[in-house]
Amino acid sequence: MNIKTGDKVIVLSGDDKGKTGIVQKVYPKLNKVVVEGVNVHKKHKKPTQSTPEGSILDIYVPLDASKVALIDPKTKKATRVHHKIVDGKKIRVGASGESLEGKK
Repeated sequence: MNIKTGDKVIVLSGDDKGKTGIVQKVYPKLNKVVVEGVNVHKKHKKPTQSTPEGSILDIYVPLDASKVALIDPKTKKATRVHHKIVDGKKIRVGASGESLEGKK
């Protein structure tokens, strides 16, 4: 998986197609990511003694990593990730040749 926490991504398919956000959490074994402001569901909490009126919470549901693409910092569009070795370190590079590392 080429997506890391803190990356800026765009949603490619589904109800939230076209929305952008920052990756909050990554689940590599499940191939899922949680993106801020995307795939938000409502959860209704029952009243309890501590909260007698109950509540409605917004929860971020993970979506499949194949439904999102990294945003190229130069072109501001979705890009595929390539890898390049610079100074002995392997870095992620967008299609425009701009580094996708840093800026977190």
